[in-house]
Amino acid sequence: MTALDLSSPVAVVGAGTMGQGIAQVALVAGHTVRLYDAVPGRAREAAAAIGARLDRLVAKDRLTGADRDAARARLLAADSPVLERLDVKHELLRELEGIVGDDCLLATNTSSLSVTAVGGALRVPGRLVGLHFFNPAPLMPLVEVVSGFATDVTSATRAYETARAWGKTPVACADTPGFIVNRIARPFYAEAFAVYESQGADPATIDAVLRESGGFRMGAFELTDLIGQDVNESVTHSVWQSFFQDVRFTPSLAQRRLVESGRLGRKSGQGWYDHRDGAERPEPHTAEQDAPPAYVVAEGGLGPASDLLALIREAGIPVREEDEDHGTRLVLPSGGQLVLADGQTSVEFKDVVYFDLALDYRGATRIALSASQDTSPRTVAEATGLFQALGKKVSVIGDVPGMIVARTVARIVDLAHDAVAKGVATEEDIDTAMRLGVNYPLGPFEWSRRLGGGWACSLMDNLHECDPSGRYAPSLALYRHAYATDKREGTS
Repeated sequence: MTALDLSSPVAVVGAGTMGQGIAQVALVAGHTVRLYDAVPGRAREAAAAIGARLDRLVAKDRLTGADRDAARARLLAADSPVLERLDVKHELLRELEGIVGDDCLLATNTSSLSVTAVGGALRVPGRLVGLHFFNPAPLMPLVEVVSGFATDVTSATRAYETARAWGKTPVACADTPGFIVNRIARPFYAEAFAVYESQGADPATIDAVLRESGGFRMGAFELTDLIGQDVNESVTHSVWQSFFQDVRFTPSLAQRRLVESGRLGRKSGQGWYDHRDGAERPEPHTAEQDAPPAYVVAEGGLGPASDLLALIREAGIPVREEDEDHGTRLVLPSGGQLVLADGQTSVEFKDVVYFDLALDYRGATRIALSASQDTSPRTVAEATGLFQALGKKVSVIGDVPGMIVARTVARIVDLAHDAVAKGVATEEDIDTAMRLGVNYPLGPFEWSRRLGGGWACSLMDNLHECDPSGRYAPSLALYRHAYATDKREGTS
């Protein structure tokens, strides 16, 4: 099955921001596009807006004048009532089936309604597929091609190839709440909000650690301010409800209060941050300069943080390595220990400072540390000075199990493995979707391989002991992956 022939017209029902973007993509690809909207006159306004964007593409030499004129000639505007309600979509689809032929492909861009439920009213439900574009549709490369329970394989393949012919990167997924991206991305927001709600750190510090240590393009607080707190919370609530209030997807009470107060982010002028003219952006917490330790003792290696040993030596700090079976840590001259975040808290041990996971310890510009009230000030100072000697800014946060980056990445990895086990998508498509849909520095499975098969499962197990609500219980798929990895490596 090939993509839609360019002689096939494309009807876009709904002329908002996303509808305009999809119409523009189809136009530029060479289709005739009919644009419809619920509000009288809005389709014509949308057509004019699309024409203006085509003009800007010509001005940037990304489209020729002749191609622009031809695209405008292929764009037709009409008015038709459309709402994001299941009953309205059913009525619309039944009307469409009375107009189009049985070979006409029908697609929905919905992110909140089930593709299966939308197609339930169709006489030929196998023709309906989900085509979930990301905003802004002309620029974002990813399209999730969603197969409902009744979607024919030929329809899904045709939609997939059409998206690719339109210059997009399609990924195939099953019709489950949140599809791929909105399902697996929930922990990125949820864990940042949880650290904030537990008084572990302020939004500016959490965002800085996610960017400068985790390698994410934006932090969770600044990203939700950009998306809109109401929009982000609505998606979270929809996924949570669709999974029968699964505790892994529980919405944030702090975000709920933000929405209730009307602080919706950039569009309202205030959100987690103040975006009004003249407002100063809060700075992340950064520790004062401390002296580096005279030496460190590395016991048992550092697992995903093993690159630190070379960096410490390059900074001129002697490292003595000892092969110990009982742990992986750095011992400081004070006798205190420096340990990679593992889902436990400093209060459980004597004189321990935890350090957070980094995407790349050589490239990271900030590292988060956490310590309990019982950790000696000298140990905290030595740990701070050590990372400062490596050229890193240091943010000391509260005694939060799993810290910031580590717990976030572990939960993303867990949900990704769970999604594959439940037939949502392939590992390759999930990695592609998360890199292109939300600009993650690595796909979840790329990250999982880099960290080692058992790392995420071990950290989640420890988090579950600290919080036995079920939120952090590792999925069966993650347990199986960790066991299989240990078996292959002969460590079990």
